[in-house]
Amino acid sequence: MIRWWGPIIHEYYGATEGLGFTACDSEQWLAHRGSVGKVLFGDLHILDETMQPCPTGTAGTVWFKTGSPFEYFNDPERTREARSADGTMSTVGDVGYVDADGYLYLTDRATFMIISGGVNIYPQECENLLITHPKVADAAVFGVPNPDLGEEVKAVIQPMSGVMPGPELEEELIAFCRQSLSRQKVPRSIDFEKELPRLPTGKLYKRLLRDRYWGNKTSRIV
Repeated sequence: MIRWWGPIIHEYYGATEGLGFTACDSEQWLAHRGSVGKVLFGDLHILDETMQPCPTGTAGTVWFKTGSPFEYFNDPERTREARSADGTMSTVGDVGYVDADGYLYLTDRATFMIISGGVNIYPQECENLLITHPKVADAAVFGVPNPDLGEEVKAVIQPMSGVMPGPELEEELIAFCRQSLSRQKVPRSIDFEKELPRLPTGKLYKRLLRDRYWGNKTSRIV
C-alpha cells in the first residue's frame, strides 16, 4: 500500500470500547513492519495467563489501563471477563507483543485459541502460512472436538480458481505446513469450500464454519 499510494498511510489500532489507541505513520511502519504503532492513549500491558508481564517480543493478551472503564450492555459476565481482577485494566481479547522500541504487533484473538492436549495454539500463524501457498485463495483455522486432546487443529480452505480440491491437495497442504510449523500447530485435516464466509468489513466469519463441527458442544470461537 505504501509503495502504491506513497508515504501517506497511517496504521492504527483501537476498539469501540475505547480502551486504548496505538498508531504509526508510513516511515515508522517501514522501520517496524507489521506493527500497529506505539501507544498514544492508555497504558499498554502484554500479560500472560497468570496476569504477569510478558518479556519483550513474547506474545500475550493485550491489556490497557485507562481512566474510563467500560461495560457491555446487559452483559455483566462478558464485562467481568474483559476486566482484570482489580478492575484497573481491560481487554477485548487481542493477542500481541511489543518490540524493544515499544511498537505493538497483533498476532491473534484469545477467543480463537485452540487448546489441544494442554498446548495453547493460536491459529493465525497457520492461516498466515496457508494463504501463501499458490493453490490457496483463502484459509480459516480453528479447533474442532477431539475425544483425547479436547481439541484438534482443523483448516478449511478456499482453493484458487481452477484448483481441484480433494485428498491430494489436503496432503500437499499439510506437508507444506509441516515444513514451517511445530507438530501441534499443523492441521490434522483439511476441508474445502468454494468460498469462505466473510462479514461486510472483510472479517472472516469463523463461527459459521465451526458450527458444523461443534454442534451443541462448547467452543470459544465467536
